[in-house]
Order: sequence, then C-alpha cells, then structure tokens
Amino acid sequence: MKKKVLAIVLGTMMLVSLTACGSKSTSTEGGSFTAGTYTAASKGMGGDVNVTVEFTDSEIKSVTIGEHKETPGISDPAIESIPKAIVEKQSLAVDSVSGATITSDAIKAAVADCVEQAGGNPDDLK
Repeated sequence: MKKKVLAIVLGTMMLVSLTACGSKSTSTEGGSFTAGTYTAASKGMGGDVNVTVEFTDSEIKSVTIGEHKETPGISDPAIESIPKAIVEKQSLAVDSVSGATITSDAIKAAVADCVEQAGGNPDDLK
C-alpha cells in the first residue's frame, strides 16, 4: 500500500515539475503597442546599426536593418537572422550569432528602443 501511495505522489510531482519546465510565453496580446513604424540605432562593432521596426497594436510585424558599417561577411548572418527570429518568436530573447555577437546585441538593443517608443515594455519580450 505504501508503495502505491509513494508511486502516485512521485508521479504527480514529476508531472508538476514537467509543467513548470514548459516554455515561457512571450505573447504581446492585449494591444500592448501603438501601431506604427519606429526607428532606432545602437552601437555595433563598426558604428551605429540603424533599425526600423513596424508594429501592429499587438505584435512586431517587421524588423529591417538600415544603414550600418558592420564588417561585410562577418555581420551578415546576424543582420539576416536576428530580425527574422525576433519577428518569428515575438521576442528579444533570441540567440546571438556566434562571431557577430556585438552586431547581434546592437540589433536587439535598437529593437528594444523601438519597443519602448511604441509603448511596449522590452523586458516583457526578454
């Protein structure tokens, strides 16, 4: 009898612990942005990285990298993948590109600035 109770308790604890490991929602439901297009810049390796972000009232619609002086070839993977990942995940908690960490961080910082301009809280997206 004790073994059955112990098995049930342990099984329940395992289920609860697995539920706690579920992914964190980074949804921006509830109209947390002022729809529009916002621009910002953040310091990269070669200077400012200019970013334009378009928002609906509830999501990041697009992230576009503008003028920058980052090293061609080295920064290209970050410039191509970070904006896509931010829009896909609706989150700033995206992986930086190895070898282009400073460029990756500059893009995320500029997007965070745009989130603030749009009335959102960047910490909610991290």
